[in-house]
Amino acid sequence: MASSTALICDSEAWKDLKGHVEDIKKTHLRDLMSDANRCESMMVEIDGLLLDYSRQSATVETMDKLLNLAKAAQLTEKISRMYRGEHINSTENRSVLHVALRAPKDAVIKADGKNVVPEVWNVLDKIKEFSEKVRSGSWVGATGKPLKDVIAIGIGGSFLGPLFVHTAIQTDPEALECAKGRQLRFLANIDPVDVARNINGLNPETTLVVVVSKTFTTAETMLNARTLREWITAALGASAVAKHMVAVSTNLALVEKFGIDPNNAFAFWDWVGGRYSVCSAVGVLPLSLQYGFSVVEKFLQGASSIDQHFLSTPFEKNIPVLLGLLSVWNVSFLGYPARAILPYSQALEKFAPHIQQVSMESNGKGVSIDGLPLPFETGEIDFGEPGTNGQHSFYQLIHQGRVIPCDFIGIVKSQQPVYLKGEVVSNHDELMSNFFAQPDALAYGKTPEQLQKENVSENLIPHKTFSGNRPSLSLLLPELNAYSVGQLLAIYEHRVAVQGFVWGINSFDQWGVELGKVLATQVRKQLHSSRTQGTDLEGFNFSTTTLLKRYLQV
Repeated sequence: MASSTALICDSEAWKDLKGHVEDIKKTHLRDLMSDANRCESMMVEIDGLLLDYSRQSATVETMDKLLNLAKAAQLTEKISRMYRGEHINSTENRSVLHVALRAPKDAVIKADGKNVVPEVWNVLDKIKEFSEKVRSGSWVGATGKPLKDVIAIGIGGSFLGPLFVHTAIQTDPEALECAKGRQLRFLANIDPVDVARNINGLNPETTLVVVVSKTFTTAETMLNARTLREWITAALGASAVAKHMVAVSTNLALVEKFGIDPNNAFAFWDWVGGRYSVCSAVGVLPLSLQYGFSVVEKFLQGASSIDQHFLSTPFEKNIPVLLGLLSVWNVSFLGYPARAILPYSQALEKFAPHIQQVSMESNGKGVSIDGLPLPFETGEIDFGEPGTNGQHSFYQLIHQGRVIPCDFIGIVKSQQPVYLKGEVVSNHDELMSNFFAQPDALAYGKTPEQLQKENVSENLIPHKTFSGNRPSLSLLLPELNAYSVGQLLAIYEHRVAVQGFVWGINSFDQWGVELGKVLATQVRKQLHSSRTQGTDLEGFNFSTTTLLKRYLQV
């Protein structure tokens, strides 16, 4: 199906929402929150997970208009095309099928007319078998010692997603038990400091290195891989590489040339974008080595449950669709450029960095999928920290500076509950008191009249006034385990896709990553020739030449 070259902003539904903005600007969340029926209509529950978006600057009428926008953008059809394996990533001529990575064994999801689910499960079964060998000690290192430490080398999508999942489940009681005596570390940055930190305290005899690179050519990943290969061979000899290094890649020729047995390479496919690859061997292999495949399978099942919900649930009760439409409303209509992701759970400390990539690499686009310049803003600046840490950092700006819509994520049951004798509430209750209070503080604010009644001195009233009317939404999960981490991941992945589908952009390419890499190649050549032959600097502007001169003096 050829995509229409009309921009969504030319549709009647978009113009209708533009006209509606003035009505919303006249309302305050204090008033909207007093309507219990409205609030009730803005709550959605699935599988014990509750979304409450009643603190968004939106009325029931706004939601109707946003659903009309979804129709105008042919959202149903675009979602179906994704699940049907059509080449919706048109600039790279690829399907977009991260949903196939976590589909049940009996599912049928096709790419280019072929069901890919059996291929996915072939790799998953291979990971299960290999990780069990390593974990049980039947696969040992070059000196016969079990491999209890794993370093996963990858960058971007080959790093942020797996790190988020690892950090989220490592204190879950079941996962904690399964990981006893094992360590998992992630090496991403080309900075040798990152290498030093990763190998600090580790013994090459007990370390397995997983090199994650689809093409086996990613500059940062391959230099780090060569650096760790040197670390292993210096201690154990060249033949040790086959026992201590495995790969997640599709380029078997380069894997073998590197010294890794191609039988120990785990495949993934070009219909998986890097930032959507955590459910492929990219994440599943290192996570299975650390926690066992059965824990990781629950993570995949959690993601799959949201995939089904996203595909089959009417939009007015569809969590990723609602979240996506509200983000479009906040960015393109209300003009809020940022979004704060605020999990009230230390286990989710790496969630915002992962979503930064999923969202900003996907939707940081200035042209439509047909190459037309967009006359409206897309994408948002994502950032965040776990509560309550963020409260003591950037909440000042959110409360009294710029308006930044917030996502509050809370957990009913702590992974590691503590209740000290003599304390009023448990530690988790103390944390969650803030989760419940902050959205109301943002929505309601505090008026000068209230401050006068509290006898606040006149000169301080302007400083202590909170305007309120600052939108947020709340997601409440029953607990944080492998399954619910999978759900959370899929909700945000699909939310980003919804935004892109409505804006009419390609959320699945990332050409913006390329230019800096090309320019870095020129600098690399210059550094090599300057260091080895003393050649003069050539072909750079005055500023870069000056900086390079200073750098080469050291």
